[in-house]
Amino acid sequence: MQHRPLLALVLSTLIAEAGFLFVQNGASTPLVMDWKIMFFILIPLGLALLIWFQFRWASAICVFYATVGLAMDVATIVQTPAKDSEGIVSMVGSGISGLFYFCLIVFGGRSFLGVSQGPTPPESRPPSPPSLS
Repeated sequence: MQHRPLLALVLSTLIAEAGFLFVQNGASTPLVMDWKIMFFILIPLGLALLIWFQFRWASAICVFYATVGLAMDVATIVQTPAKDSEGIVSMVGSGISGLFYFCLIVFGGRSFLGVSQGPTPPESRPPSPPSLS
């Protein structure tokens, strides 16, 4: 199965999410920022690399991890307009993160369904017609 276009999409949304995370929090890296970098960038990147190396268990873990992350982003998007006056920044960040997690779910799911499928066997030849002799 060809994963390159989907992997490129996952990595591009990961880069966009990392860029937005750095823009939102500034150049300093306090302890909270280190935790966010590890949880939102390094763990999904590691899972994507394990999927690239065709570990079937990593595909299932990736789908579970990304589903929880997507649910948290959707909850943040729904809750932000009612709670925060500057909700646009938070909504954009959650939207980018949600798109990343959705791509990660698709990447992990496709990998899980197709990782152990080898080449199909050749079709059988039709039987020979009876000889006329």
